[in-house]
Amino acid sequence: MDKQKQNPLEKATEEEAKRLEKAEKNRPTLFAQTTYLGSLALLMVIPAVGGAYFGRWIDSQIAGYSIRWTTSLIVLGIVLGSVNAYIFIKGRE
Repeated sequence: MDKQKQNPLEKATEEEAKRLEKAEKNRPTLFAQTTYLGSLALLMVIPAVGGAYFGRWIDSQIAGYSIRWTTSLIVLGIVLGSVNAYIFIKGRE
């Protein structure tokens, strides 16, 4: 059938089929998905754990602060980890 005589529904169906075939070929593997999620987890966890250790160290050096620095730096680590993850996800798109 000629391309010019083809009705719009057939044309749209063919384009959709081509798009689906291309998406199937470019589908990420299980290893790639696992690596991506692992990287994302590390970007979230390392700042929070680092904040906890650093805050605990500051609290042990200064008398009378109990867990004030620990709590504050854990929250800061979570915020920084979230920003890291957001930037990482946006960079992959």
